[in-house]
Amino acid sequence: MNAAIPAPGASPTAIEDVQGHADTRRIPINKVGIKDIYHPVRVKDRAGGEQRTIANFNMYVNLPHDFKGTHMSRFVDILNRHEREISVDSFTQMLGEMTEYLDASAGHIEMSFPYFVMKKAPVSGVESLMDYKAAIFGEHRNGRTEVWLKVVVAATSLCPCSKAISSYGAHNQRSHITITAKITEHLWLEDLIDIAEREASCEVYGMLKRVDEKYVTERAYDNPKFVEDIVRDVAVALNREPRIAAYVVEAENFESIHNHSAYAMIEHDKSDAAGRIPRAEPDR
Repeated sequence: MNAAIPAPGASPTAIEDVQGHADTRRIPINKVGIKDIYHPVRVKDRAGGEQRTIANFNMYVNLPHDFKGTHMSRFVDILNRHEREISVDSFTQMLGEMTEYLDASAGHIEMSFPYFVMKKAPVSGVESLMDYKAAIFGEHRNGRTEVWLKVVVAATSLCPCSKAISSYGAHNQRSHITITAKITEHLWLEDLIDIAEREASCEVYGMLKRVDEKYVTERAYDNPKFVEDIVRDVAVALNREPRIAAYVVEAENFESIHNHSAYAMIEHDKSDAAGRIPRAEPDR
């Protein structure tokens, strides 16, 4: 017999909430949620405008031992609520909303996206866009929120040893300088980008005229740095920044005369006497 079709206007039959059932295994889950979802966002920048871009999100909450599952659709609902601009402030708000909406004591969001800065060439002043890999991620736990910013900055490094032992010239390479910083108050992504570029042998640019290329080549030659020099110099600058409570700085030089990369990393928590970031902190 076919099931009766409800008459128009009739109350729908209640649908069972399976995720809300009790679980008897008594094992809590640290993170449960959605991963690798893309969503359009508008990110505020230091120049006073906003950038329309596509961000990749990972969104998780904790799950107590006595709950069977979480409500996955609510994560997407949170994203749709925040279709407006994303800033450090609104990101913090989104973390708190998500944790409350999913009735959790802890929530975690990771948001990664391409970020663009208009740069002027050092001599000619010609303008071009530079792209960077950026991320904002954070955790809301028991009413307390921590937010981290991350940038990956391309730069030039020139080998001090090669310069010292060569009659002329020195080998150089493109470097990726990665800064991941826990912030205590508002900090622009550009502030971290500036630090990375300032401490490299030289910046890289989207467009250069001949006079700029001459400047860049000579600037790198006059400012040679090992990968160890880069991470130490960046760390000195980050230590001076009061809005940063902890950081990880990494440098990878894609060698031009070897088939491998050179790599160095420093991690530091300013509140920890040992200077190391506890492993419970985000490792991204």
